[in-house]
Amino acid sequence: MKNLIDFLTKNAHWFLLLLLEILGAVLLFRFNSYQGSVYYTTANAISGKIYEIHSSLLAFIHQAENNEALTQRNYMLEQELVRLQTLLDKDGTSKDSTVIAMNDSATNHIKTIPAKVITNEINKSENYITINKGTDDGVRPDMAVTSGLGPVGVVYMSSAHYSIVVPLINTHSSLSVRIRGEKYFGNLKWEGQQINEAEVEDIPRFAKFDPETAWIETSGYSSIFPEGIIVGKVKHVYFSSDGLAYRLNIELTTDFARLRDVLVIDNKRQLEKINLMRSAKDSINVSK
Repeated sequence: MKNLIDFLTKNAHWFLLLLLEILGAVLLFRFNSYQGSVYYTTANAISGKIYEIHSSLLAFIHQAENNEALTQRNYMLEQELVRLQTLLDKDGTSKDSTVIAMNDSATNHIKTIPAKVITNEINKSENYITINKGTDDGVRPDMAVTSGLGPVGVVYMSSAHYSIVVPLINTHSSLSVRIRGEKYFGNLKWEGQQINEAEVEDIPRFAKFDPETAWIETSGYSSIFPEGIIVGKVKHVYFSSDGLAYRLNIELTTDFARLRDVLVIDNKRQLEKINLMRSAKDSINVSK
């Protein structure tokens, strides 16, 4: 206590000067309109900048959470569009929203599991992705993985907390696709070159579509991916080596180089379909 008193006594003139400066500033800005307006303008500018920096920091802190929410929202909106279009096609005589509401159960068997990419290979012919969700989170092999921009790949194996995904940019990957709005089907393959491009094979020669505006989407014929997820846009059209089909070069919508947030699609009916196909194959093998 004595040291504090000695310090205050020794520096009393400085404290008095500071007090007088503060008092003078208050008198100056309070009782002079011009100086007061300058003070308030400057104070508002400074406080505004501080709030702006604070807002930017909060946005940065919550960026990962926002990206995850946007990824899930993009996927759900795309699936909602496909569902609504399917319902309208089936019931062309009625556009009543009650008809659509009665069919909401059509997608009740699908749920999504948000996940983060923790390792991502893009410079090999057999690339793999690791995500931070596993069997404890409900992730199992053969589940589809998508992003807010398009399909990513298929879960290959899972541990309790992590899973390995075979992405579209793996030469062993294959995906059933179709031309959006035209219903012509083909098979998407990646040839190990550009990570933002792939090839669609087996589009029939009689298929009629505009290459300038054609988009490629999942067909739903796959036992893994649901239908209607945009995969890419047609860039070039070629003939197959035997000349009996078209071969499409497409630009993938998924940006694998910047992949961070993904969704694992838990589709109960797809799993049922996969198990049924496996049982059928086992039965055939046993009969042989």
